[in-house]
Amino acid sequence: MLRIVRTAVSRLPLEFRVLYRQFLMRVVDLESLSIDADVPAFLGQFAGLLILVSLGQAYGGLMVPPPPNRMWHIEQTDIALTMLVVGLVSVLTWENTFPDHRDAMVLGPLPVKPRMILIAKIAASAALLLFAVVCLNFASSIGWSLLFAASHGIAAFARFFAAFWITMIASGAFLYGSLLTIQGLTASVLPRRLFLRFSAVVQVVAFAVLFAVYFLAPYIETPADLAALRVHPALAASPVYWFFALFNQCNGSLPPDGLWLAHRAWIGLACAVAGATLSLLVCYRRTMRKTVEEPDLIPARRNLNSTPQIGGGLQSALLLFILRTLWRSRQHRVILALFYSIVFACLMNLVHLAPRIGSIIPITPDFPIITCWMMVFAVLGFRAISPLPISLTANWILRVTQLRPPQDYIAAVWRSTILLVVAPVWVAAAMLSFFYRPYFPAGAHLALLLLMGFILVDIALIGFHKVPFTCSILPGKKNFQFVFWVCLAAIVLLTLFVLTVEFPALQHPVQAVSMVGVFAAVAAGLRLFNRRRAQSAVLYFEEPPIEIITSLGL
Repeated sequence: MLRIVRTAVSRLPLEFRVLYRQFLMRVVDLESLSIDADVPAFLGQFAGLLILVSLGQAYGGLMVPPPPNRMWHIEQTDIALTMLVVGLVSVLTWENTFPDHRDAMVLGPLPVKPRMILIAKIAASAALLLFAVVCLNFASSIGWSLLFAASHGIAAFARFFAAFWITMIASGAFLYGSLLTIQGLTASVLPRRLFLRFSAVVQVVAFAVLFAVYFLAPYIETPADLAALRVHPALAASPVYWFFALFNQCNGSLPPDGLWLAHRAWIGLACAVAGATLSLLVCYRRTMRKTVEEPDLIPARRNLNSTPQIGGGLQSALLLFILRTLWRSRQHRVILALFYSIVFACLMNLVHLAPRIGSIIPITPDFPIITCWMMVFAVLGFRAISPLPISLTANWILRVTQLRPPQDYIAAVWRSTILLVVAPVWVAAAMLSFFYRPYFPAGAHLALLLLMGFILVDIALIGFHKVPFTCSILPGKKNFQFVFWVCLAAIVLLTLFVLTVEFPALQHPVQAVSMVGVFAAVAAGLRLFNRRRAQSAVLYFEEPPIEIITSLGL
């Protein structure tokens, strides 16, 4: 089998094979990597996360089989999760399918036909998305098929398995095609500079919509709920329900009341594929010259000659540098939007709960748990983008202008993180706390939340002896699977802590004050620890590989 595949690949045009490999490796911005970066290892670690999720679903389903009335919930969860992953990958690789300035400048003078570039980019993007879908569902598809066959006979295994994969691939193709259609049409209509600004807005909105649909959309549990979608057009507009009906249609288990949803899925898939094809053809025929002729950056329009001063000169300079980097860099903005979309979904969940119960409600565990999640994801998001450089070729400016000791820069980074990350989340939680009574538990939790933000920032900045966005990265250096599961375990432990320790203590003033004191002591200890380490720190701008010395044992 492998020999047949290799023979088929070797017969493809050489230009296609070279371009395909290059475009596939450009998932990560190559200009931000260190010389010793290992991109395949970086991609392999993220693939491993998806594989572990699939294995966990299959193992949990086989060890603790769900009741038959929960299968609809499981099917919708898998479809929603697949569409979420495909949407996140598509938005993170937003400009990989369409020609950018580098493609036009490097490949334009070469004797490479535009259609070859187009085919290679589509193949690379499709391979990446298909690989993500397969890693996410390969084990769970077998596990759910076995469970379905156990109650409907062994002959039902093949049909369920085929329906599962048809639905997952179709839902991923629909979402990817829809995003390509939006991107291609706007790239053809708008000037290049306006398109880049519009793309930034669309990416942030897309993240928010994807997470909102995944976390806030209700599930269809019974045929009565399915029939009720006719009188709820807003819910019926969700593609998750369309492809859920498509799955049951392929599996032969769709009630007659849901046939119209399956038709929507087929129509939506056809429109997405046709729109993506048309937008790609128009884009490659009309916008490659526009990409070369127009600059990517828009000159700033300054109405005032002065910039706001926040703290000292170094503090103001670093804070403005961070804000302008997030405003101008698509890579940083997209990754930060990924985490802040989760924060936004948590916030919308709290806002959604309050009106349903009343304008003034007693405090429940939902408020401290969700606000703690918001703080954790906000700090994680800023810490994830801080090592990514904005322009390595400009690092010499920061190196020659380092006129102060390193501890001053590290302290300015800490204060900027508190101001840009902890403060907005705390203000949002404080505004929501006015809906809860009595005031003392809500106020005590706000004090604990602020101290927890200080603690999380100090933990995130341990060993971070550099200016944000100025150091090269080694994508294959860190084990992201280990980091992911450690963060997930920390979130679970934090949730258990709130349920078992914090929330009961909030009902007793003495215990609440004692807990605030403990948090304050921990925050002060971590702050002192980082300040002492900063006194002997050295700012660095290049991520060096770990030197491994192998002994011969002689």
